[in-house]
Amino acid sequence: MRSAPDRLRFEVGARDGAARAGVLHTAHGPVATPAFIPLATKATVRGLESAEVAGLGFELVLGNTYHLLLSPGPERIAAAGGLRGFMAWDRAVITDSGGFQVFSLAHGNVADEIKGSGRRAGETGAVLEIAEEGVRFRSYRDGSQHFLSPETSMEAQGALGSDIALAFDECTPYHADRDYTARSTERTHRWLARCLDWHDRHGLPAQAVFGIVQGGVHEDLRRQSAGVVSNAEVDGIAIGGTLGRDKQEMRGVLEMTAPLLPEEAPKHLLGVGEVDDLLAGIALGLDVFDCAVPTRLARHGVALVPDPEGRFRLDLRKSGWDRDRRPLADGCPCPACARHDRDYLSYLSRAEELTAVRLLVVHNLTFLERLMAGARAAIEEGEFAAYSEAILNGGAPWEIPQQPAAPGRGSEGRQ
Repeated sequence: MRSAPDRLRFEVGARDGAARAGVLHTAHGPVATPAFIPLATKATVRGLESAEVAGLGFELVLGNTYHLLLSPGPERIAAAGGLRGFMAWDRAVITDSGGFQVFSLAHGNVADEIKGSGRRAGETGAVLEIAEEGVRFRSYRDGSQHFLSPETSMEAQGALGSDIALAFDECTPYHADRDYTARSTERTHRWLARCLDWHDRHGLPAQAVFGIVQGGVHEDLRRQSAGVVSNAEVDGIAIGGTLGRDKQEMRGVLEMTAPLLPEEAPKHLLGVGEVDDLLAGIALGLDVFDCAVPTRLARHGVALVPDPEGRFRLDLRKSGWDRDRRPLADGCPCPACARHDRDYLSYLSRAEELTAVRLLVVHNLTFLERLMAGARAAIEEGEFAAYSEAILNGGAPWEIPQQPAAPGRGSEGRQ
């Protein structure tokens, strides 16, 4: 880890066990943590204008280097003043490296949400070669050939003008064996060194760089990777790669990985956004999370609701909502709940009206923003375990009152 407060500064203001609430200071504004990061995959959060995303309370969005490299291209975005100028977003931006999408293509497991189309891997987009120098692949858009390496990824992220860039890595799939995962993890470490070297010589002075811990489900590889990344000149650390076959295995991987990371590092869990997983990650001391869950669910007519037995989901594409005048979730402050009922929203979604996607994105993001705000408040009061239990028992994040900290806990839980 390096200390470069002119690039990034992380302050922890309160602790409750391993859980912590703080502020991530970026070149373009503060980000209260723990925080959920909406995906602005193609320079937009699906269905919303940038000012609306800010109006929901979000302070950081994630741009997708892979997609933006293919279209409209980093040069065009740079000419508009980077992603912030291009999409009229006046707050902080983080960009991924493109590695997740490229290597998902290589392993044949790219979801429609990631690709932004209905085509499966191999029909148009495909990886042609994975080598030490980088990866050569075909565009899923038109079949044209492209090359991505640690240097070209960092160059693209520099053109995008992000406040935080993620190092180029290989995202190994669940089905990769241990030997492949070990070789891939070692190459990811060499690529991290190349990313940092390029950034030192050519990077934006105010752009921070996060390294990514890989290693699959193997404790020794995770331990090795955590050590390499923690000792590198990075500004923060992300946890990536496969986390296992199911939630139980994922929790095990995170429980063994999180304590290996430096206490002073801001910690980003990549690609995780289920309600219970977010709470589990916060309890382990993780700070920021990104995932396609809220927008992907909205596209398929699903709303996030305080219903643990239903996996916190309300499927409006199913029948049975005719004449149901209830909102998606009682007490939810979002416009979808304040102005419309389940009958109307179900009708719109089943008719595949764009208005349904837009309203459900607003609702789902509101749910997650309120979940995180409640978590921050609970940590500050030394009541995160009770807050988490209440959510997992069906409480709505906007309705759970925060109790005063127990005697003696307030001072012990803060720094």
